[in-house]
Formats: sequence, structure tokens, C-alpha cells
Amino acid sequence: MKIALEITPNLEPLFGTRDENLKLMEDSLGVRIDLRSDAVHVQGSEEAVRRVERIFADFESLRRAGVHPYNGDLLAMLKVVVADPKITLKSLADSSRQRSTGIKRSVQARSANQQRYLEAIEQNDMVFGIGPAGTGKTYLAVAMAVAAMNAKKASRIILVRPAVEAGERLGFLPGSLQEKVDPYLRPLYDALYDLCEPERVDKMLEKNIIEVAPLAFMRGRTLNDAFIIMDEAQNTTSEQMKMFLTRLGNNSKAVITGDITQIDLPNPKRSGLVEAINLLEGVEGIAFCHFEDVDIVRHTLVQRIIRAYEQKNLQQELPLDMGDSVDANHSPATGVHGAVATTLSSRRHSQPQ
Repeated sequence: MKIALEITPNLEPLFGTRDENLKLMEDSLGVRIDLRSDAVHVQGSEEAVRRVERIFADFESLRRAGVHPYNGDLLAMLKVVVADPKITLKSLADSSRQRSTGIKRSVQARSANQQRYLEAIEQNDMVFGIGPAGTGKTYLAVAMAVAAMNAKKASRIILVRPAVEAGERLGFLPGSLQEKVDPYLRPLYDALYDLCEPERVDKMLEKNIIEVAPLAFMRGRTLNDAFIIMDEAQNTTSEQMKMFLTRLGNNSKAVITGDITQIDLPNPKRSGLVEAINLLEGVEGIAFCHFEDVDIVRHTLVQRIIRAYEQKNLQQELPLDMGDSVDANHSPATGVHGAVATTLSSRRHSQPQ
């Protein structure tokens, strides 16, 4: 199928820098897009061509409504749209506008998994965000918390994080309890100051509308009408995780974020997050969102670093003793090739689909 789309005024931002947005549509949807002086020619399967046509129509509709996303944001939105046929550019912009009520900057999903994460937080009272560093787990959770409070869906935000050092022993920290815990919660503070005016954040902290609660002192509390975020949950013990999960009160939401590849506990096998994933998967009202390296929104080097470490872990999982009598070419089930295939298969099944 081949169609010609009219070039309307101010359509050029949709093309992207060096036509990178058009290339994304071509690669992801399997179409060919040719820019002509009079029109944009799109050729491919009927379904793919119709999706491109819808993107152009939605962009024109948003432009007329006064919505002009920056190129970086537009590229991120297009990545989500081409990855999921159920999502349109217009619906993505509308949901972003609703979530950003009262927030200093627009909060926009930059991958399909991030979009599913935001939708899960809206639809469930407890959500686990699990994945590598830089995938937006904490930032998006804080953004949703601020939006919920501004929309009167929650009266306070509670930030929790286990006080476990990343491979270092900082020793005794002077000051009040708040001052002792602050260094561990700095990523949450950074997100708050990025999303809200600093004066407003300071005022909410002063009035305890935003509360910093050390995990060790959560026992016995019932948290009503609150949006609760626990960051770095991989560093909780089994007992701490159970204690935290049972604090949820009426009209409250909880978001638990963590990266099971960066456990700093003396015994990583006792991570409360790992146990919760195994025990609570499938429980009604609880959603699990898994992120991958393609969801990383930091510097592109971070993606390569994560992949390098994953490759190293994959190699370490291979059995050291393959046996002297194994013929790798004829015994794939037990030989070297079989071991690699088995390891890859187990990792593939453990990854989110």
C-alpha cells in the first residue's frame, strides 16, 4: 500500500533532527518514507501505513491545540507509539498532560515499559518497579506521587529507603535523625526538586506533607491517605520487606523500586525484594513492572555499561566443570553449547516479555 500525506505548515518538527523520527518509523514499522516537495510518500503494509498516517494526523491535531513537544520528548513519545499499536501520539500527550498537573516540568514516558509502569501505578495500589539503574523507576514514581497529591488523591508523600551503603562503611554520621538519613534519600530529593519549585518542596518537608521515614522506624505504623515510595528495595531483608508491605492503610498507594543486580546486603540471597517477586507475583492489586537496558534514559554509555556487566554475569553462570568425556558437537544437552543454551534460555524466561 502506498499513500501521499500532505505537508502542512510547521510539520518539519515531526521529521526530527536529520530525519531521525522518520527513520525510527521506517525501522520499527517496516515502511518506506520518501520526502517530496509536495507530499510525504509512505509505502508498506496497510496496517503499518495507517499507523504512520495516524501519527501525522495526531501531530497536526496536537500542533493546532498548541502542544509543541521538544524533539527529544517527541522522539521518546514516538518510540512508545511504534512499540505498542494500542497507544497513539494524542493519547500519550493527553495522559502526560493529566499526570503533569501542578508539576514544574512535563513527565513523559520514554519507552513502552515506562508507559506500562505509569499505567500500573494509576491502576494498582501497589507496584514494584524492577530494573537496572537509569530506567526512571524512582523519578517516575516521585512524579506520580506529586501529581496524586496535587490532584487531592493523597494528602502526603512518604519516602522510604534502607540505610545500606553501596560497598562502603561510612561510619558514624553526626546530626539529627533527619540529617543522618538524608544522604541515603538524596536521589528522591533530587527528583522532588526537579519536579517542583525548591521553596515549595522545603515548605512541604517542613510541614511534614513530604515525610522522610527511615525504614527501621516504620514498624507499628499504619499509613493512610498517603503515596509511599520505597527506593533501593533490593537492600531490604525479608523481614523488613514484609514489615513495610503491611504498613499500607486506607486510600494509599505504594511503589517499591529496586535493582536486583545491585544488592549490597552481606547475604544477597536474603534480599526482601527477590523474595517478594517470588511470593507476590499474581496477587490481585499488585503489579510488577520489569525494565531492561533499552529503557535507560541516562547517557547512552549507561546502556553499554549495563550490557557489559550482564555479559560478565552470563559468563560466570556457565558451569566450570564440563566433564572430560563430553563431546560438545554431539551432546548439546550436556556439552558446552548446551550449557550456554540452557543459561541463555533460563535468562530469557526470567526476563519480562
